[in-house]
Amino acid sequence: MRLRYSFFGLLLAIAPAAYALEPGTPPVLAPLDRQAQAANISAQFLGRYSYKPVPLDDALSVKIMNSFIKSLDPDRSFFLKSDIDSFAANSKKIDDAIEDEDLKLPFSIFNVYSQRVSERLTYARELLKQGFDFTQREEYSVLRDDAPWPQSQQESNDLWRKRVKSDWLRLKLAGSQDATIRETLDKRYQNVLDRTYRYKSDDVFQSFMAAYTTSVDPHTDYFGARAAAEFDISMSLSLVGIGAVLQERDGYTTIRELVPGGPAQLSGKLAVGDRIAGVAQGEDGPMKDVVGTRLDEIVQMIRGAKDSVVRLDVLPADTGETGSHRVISLVRDRVSLEKQAAQKSIIPVEDKGVTRRIGVITLPAFYEDFEARRKGEKNYKSASRDVAKLLVELKQENVDGVLIDLRDNGGGSLSEAIELTGLFVGKGPVVQQRDAKGKVEILKDDQSAPAWAGPVGVLINRGSASASEIFAAAIQDYGRGVVIGEPSFGKGTVQTVVDLDQATRSSESKYGELKLTIAQFFRVDGGTTQLRGVTPDISLPGLSDPKTLGEASYDNALPWTRIKPAKYAAVGNVASVLPQLQTQHEARIKDDPDFQRFIEDAAELKQQREKKVISLNEAERRAELAAVASRLKAREQINNGLVGSEDDGLQANERSLSAEIALEDARKNAKDVLKNEASAIVADQATLLQDSNAQPGRAKRN
Repeated sequence: MRLRYSFFGLLLAIAPAAYALEPGTPPVLAPLDRQAQAANISAQFLGRYSYKPVPLDDALSVKIMNSFIKSLDPDRSFFLKSDIDSFAANSKKIDDAIEDEDLKLPFSIFNVYSQRVSERLTYARELLKQGFDFTQREEYSVLRDDAPWPQSQQESNDLWRKRVKSDWLRLKLAGSQDATIRETLDKRYQNVLDRTYRYKSDDVFQSFMAAYTTSVDPHTDYFGARAAAEFDISMSLSLVGIGAVLQERDGYTTIRELVPGGPAQLSGKLAVGDRIAGVAQGEDGPMKDVVGTRLDEIVQMIRGAKDSVVRLDVLPADTGETGSHRVISLVRDRVSLEKQAAQKSIIPVEDKGVTRRIGVITLPAFYEDFEARRKGEKNYKSASRDVAKLLVELKQENVDGVLIDLRDNGGGSLSEAIELTGLFVGKGPVVQQRDAKGKVEILKDDQSAPAWAGPVGVLINRGSASASEIFAAAIQDYGRGVVIGEPSFGKGTVQTVVDLDQATRSSESKYGELKLTIAQFFRVDGGTTQLRGVTPDISLPGLSDPKTLGEASYDNALPWTRIKPAKYAAVGNVASVLPQLQTQHEARIKDDPDFQRFIEDAAELKQQREKKVISLNEAERRAELAAVASRLKAREQINNGLVGSEDDGLQANERSLSAEIALEDARKNAKDVLKNEASAIVADQATLLQDSNAQPGRAKRN
């Protein structure tokens, strides 16, 4: 699954350094030769090997242009209508730019964008020097993706006046005083300005290539060298470094978390909240000042070869900016990211005096260390291997059923999805794959017997995509378990990653990698997960917005279709108990106050999401807050931290680190009503299958 970001959205979310640069003209960025060459090489691969090739012509050129502009300014708050008109005059020239290896055009668009950001944020900071009248009745449009572009500088000024006023009012309603609000917002806007000045050519190229590749196909992507490295880390769940999660806060790279068992944690030399002021390589390399440096650049400096030394100039968490620094040495080592691996827990479910123990396995991704497996390493990291170990442990703990939680699991390794299915189904076809020439291949698991033969549930939501959908669909088609939750994402296409340096026999690492769609998935029953996703057997409410999340949100998504079913044999008969499971589920949630609160919160979130404008009148906003408080009070407790919890008006980096961690911990520890209900459904399944002796019968299907 691909997540789409805008430049400005990332600016606000990442919380860049607060060291101010004087207002002025942002740097003018220009394309590099290797970037133009990489774009041209990518175009050749996309034209020849894509599952559904899209010609690089004027029509695609217009799409790329529009996508690039949208990625830069999704809320239409920076560019003027005159800017857009001037871009449109060249909208059919992007294809020529790629073919001619001349990317001046997209870079010129970005340079206009950075100039507009500088102008708008400078203006926003000037507005903070004056006050606002919150007794006026006016509104601010919060959904502007389809709004007209500002026609003039005056119209843009008025838009930003309302935007700043909205930010101010939000903090005011949270109880902040004017002086604090002014300081907070000034730093916030300055942070965005600073990040604009730190953009580099590779950032622009990455964004342009994202616009190009997604215009061809929603899941085609381009990875520069750093993006490729991050992808490898996400799949292998390991990296070579010091084992610290870093975050930018007030100009410093700050220790957000220490990875258990990593060099930093084992050394005892670093603590959460410590700030990194300098980085040096080896025992005697020069110390480089990194205060105000981009986080991604510092991360690259700290990572390195296994057993090599990195020295850090550290300002302790409990020391002010003028306090004493200390220099520490750490030996880099391979760090396992266990928090991102499969985890298990046991949920007891009580019903009519009987307690069922349900083992829950949470799987964030279908990870696999491709390189270690290729090298033949015996204990390479993989999702299916980890789940197999957890199943052994759950068996020993005498669980009555197993729930696989795949919520927000965007997929990963196809082979891992197949092997994971085998743990519950055994030997047989798992998924069908059709290539661009129409050839269909049936992919099978060869495990002779399932590792777990008891009751199974699969919990999915709109964020469950690709490999998650393959697994859930196979469990459903085989009658092996009950699928619970929301309809899944709907990604039914296959991608492969091409190393452009290897493909062109380049002796340097300069062209990056291209992930392109080469085939389509089909279920063993002949249907596809494409577009429609997997429909759950028992539906649960969700918090996602199907208009913006899911395959159907892409205007160039492939349609749903069907092919001939594979020959497979069902290994379960869950369908026979589904009506009873549904009846028991409905009866249970009807009397469950936590679940009913969740339904209310989901409805409230949907209502807020569809609200296109907000009032900038203080009295009206306080009345709205009072109504929410009254509703919460009537429920006699806060609503699991979903909707209506107190808004402090701050972004994550604007809170203290301890406050931010406490807030995240509270959210993690909030009651998970969906997981609890899914566990109860699996417990019902265990009882019904036991009573009816309905599990496994092998019915032939063609």
